Amino acid sequence: MRKILFLIVVFGMSLSGYAQNEFSSKFKAIPPKNTSPKIKKAIPPKADLPKITAPKVIKKQDVPLDVPKINFVNPDKITKKAENLEVVNYKRNQNLGNFKTGSLTAKVRYRDAAYVDGDKIRVYLNDKVIKYEVVLDGDFKGFEIKLEKGINKIDFEALNEGFAPPNTAEFEVYDDKGSIISSSQWNLGIDFKATLILMKE
Repeated sequence: MRKILFLIVVFGMSLSGYAQNEFSSKFKAIPPKNTSPKIKKAIPPKADLPKITAPKVIKKQDVPLDVPKINFVNPDKITKKAENLEVVNYKRNQNLGNFKTGSLTAKVRYRDAAYVDGDKIRVYLNDKVIKYEVVLDGDFKGFEIKLEKGINKIDFEALNEGFAPPNTAEFEVYDDKGSIISSSQWNLGIDFKATLILMKE
């Protein structure tokens, strides 16, 4: 039995040694056939680009001698000058004039002369307050006084300048027959007065 087993083992080893002889280093594998087609890179079509032309060069032209030179003025300077003039005009007392009349009474009316912006005044007659605070609006309002013989001084004092300085007003003065004695305007800064004098004969 041992002999039979020995023969089987020897026979098996000889077969395995013969089988390994096929895989010697001389064996070369056959490369597989490349069946996939070659992919060609797509070439984009040529785009029609517009031709770029260089800008035209403008040559400096000679200016004729008879063309006057223009001097540009800074608008800020003009505004500042105008503001300074306004300051001179309304930051002072204003004389509305002296008028002679034979009337027994005088009717005085006033209203805001420009934009209605909340101008306020105080009215005096011969240095006594007769209207403590009046808000000027777009409609005429006023008072009637009995004229004394001689000087009758009416003062309009600016209590403010409203939203748009200065304090502006239009006023009218009528006699007892309804004829106009005076009609004018004032432009006042705060605490300044416009004075009207009526001389009763």
